[in-house]
Amino acid sequence: MTENSEVQAEQDSKQKILVADDEASIRRILEARLSMIGYEIITATDGEEAIAAFNKYNPDLIVLDVMMPKVDGYGVTREIRRTSDVPIIILTALGDVSERITGLELGADDYVIKPFSPKELEARVKAVLRRTNTKEVAVPTSKVAKNVITTGNIRIDTARRQVFRKNERIRLTGMEFSLLELLVNNSGTAYSRNEILQHVWSYPPDHRIDTRVVDVHISRLRSKLETDPANPELILTARGIGYMFQRIS
Repeated sequence: MTENSEVQAEQDSKQKILVADDEASIRRILEARLSMIGYEIITATDGEEAIAAFNKYNPDLIVLDVMMPKVDGYGVTREIRRTSDVPIIILTALGDVSERITGLELGADDYVIKPFSPKELEARVKAVLRRTNTKEVAVPTSKVAKNVITTGNIRIDTARRQVFRKNERIRLTGMEFSLLELLVNNSGTAYSRNEILQHVWSYPPDHRIDTRVVDVHISRLRSKLETDPANPELILTARGIGYMFQRIS
């Protein structure tokens, strides 16, 4: 293998992150920091560029500012979620809870508040990528059989990270599946929102964070899995604690 082909192979093996923000200083900082820890970085200065870069480069993760010219972060998220479950971390202004909730409801996996510590963002990127690695792999039939959980007309394949209603696949984002997997594998056990954040999003125990990120993901899961999301039968609210999956015998 030639030196050029070795370099190309190394670049191809790197996970790609699209950073979309209209602030040049933030793009420079994130490009430098994330490149240093082994990611290939693509940048965009507005929402139109972000959508074009997504379609061209097929990144493994997107860091997306909410307030951008031409198309804002919400519009970019809507467009991407039409066809892709690529993980999205939104950057949102300090104290603007509505921005965070709206971004999560549209399908973002996590958020980081501006001004932010680059180290915190690096941790969020690593956690989300670790939890959303959903590349299809060949799984032996014997293993699949052991890792399929059926409840009612819902079938959950934890080996392939897929969910079906009867024979129709239900599209979940990587973080949605990881949340479902935690609850299903511990059916009948109630988890607090802080415990869920620690297990699924890898937030440290003392991290003071708006736990509504969990509530929004629970709501999204219910809308996809429950026959009547307003009266859930699978993902239950444990009053005074948090959430649990119905007990599976």
